[in-house]
Amino acid sequence: MAGATLIDTVVSLVEPILADLGLELYDCDFAGGTLKVTVDTPTGQDKGVDLEQLALVTRLLGRELDHGDVVTQRYTLEVTSPGLERTLRTPAHFRREIGKDVNVRLRTDIDGRRRLNGTLVAATDSTATVRLLDDAVNGPVEVTVPIADIEKARTVFVWAPTPKPGSPASRTAKSKRAARGGSSHPNASVQPAEVSAV
Repeated sequence: MAGATLIDTVVSLVEPILADLGLELYDCDFAGGTLKVTVDTPTGQDKGVDLEQLALVTRLLGRELDHGDVVTQRYTLEVTSPGLERTLRTPAHFRREIGKDVNVRLRTDIDGRRRLNGTLVAATDSTATVRLLDDAVNGPVEVTVPIADIEKARTVFVWAPTPKPGSPASRTAKSKRAARGGSSHPNASVQPAEVSAV
């Protein structure tokens, strides 16, 4: 089964599974013998996809693919979450990440720029608008580019600085962790991580 037809079939199989689990399809791609299905929680939710959900989607989708003999060659099924820094390929990806910091590489220069670093402030079915971070002299500059002219784009996760032990910010974080039942040790921290099940 070739390219677009395979992807369409996989999407039709996985979307009902995700709907039952309260998840959404973020992306689906088949390359180099790997069928990669990226799933996410609905926009606006604080928590991400957990490992148990990824394992369940892998099992259910794998069963559907095998039952229908959808992929006629040897392949690896990879079900994953988008992670903190997300690849932006489709108009839906760009619309979903409005308000996030992004790094965009263009196929050709626009006004002498091939890379755009800034905040994604708008997106349509055909364009993305980035408010640039690097023009302190003239104030914020917004650049609108056709999505078709974007070679590669991703969100950029900005890590907040860790407060020094004993500082007011550290004591506040310690109190909040204790209130949530988390560790109260000043050096304890929870780092978000991308999870995947193969």
